[in-house]
Amino acid sequence: MFYLLSAIIIVFAVLSVTSRKLYRATMYLLFVLIAVSGLYFMMEYNFMGAVQLSVYAGGIMVLFIYAVMMTDKIGEPMRSISNKRKILPIVVTIGTAALAIYAIYSYQGIAATKEATVTTVEQIGSKLLTYEAGGFVLPFEVISILLLAAMIGAIVIAKAKKLVNQEKN
Repeated sequence: MFYLLSAIIIVFAVLSVTSRKLYRATMYLLFVLIAVSGLYFMMEYNFMGAVQLSVYAGGIMVLFIYAVMMTDKIGEPMRSISNKRKILPIVVTIGTAALAIYAIYSYQGIAATKEATVTTVEQIGSKLLTYEAGGFVLPFEVISILLLAAMIGAIVIAKAKKLVNQEKN
């Protein structure tokens, strides 16, 4: 199952980056995020899998799809890039992959100093919803306001472009 999910992640990640259609690239990214949540569930890290599904595959992808739908050129293929401009990203990608492979194979590991503790979903939930020191209610509220402001800004910018285009015609 791990190899199947890994293959899905790799294939759809490559398709997401190389697709010339914006909406298809967004849908490929959705498949990648769902497969990543499958990896979390397979490792019995249920809380992270649920967060991955609900926040990323659910909420963020809806926001991406909404933003893509707001663009004027959704059905048109993206412009192609010249071969000369593809060289640097390919070199950087190969270099980064080589560095990552070197780091993985040269890592010796560390000795465990204490036993792992088991954290339940109930403990995580109570920590997320507390106002006391170390609680995460305030950061969640600040991020939600920031996302709301970004969404309103995107709508205003998209509507302003449409109004300017209508006035020109």
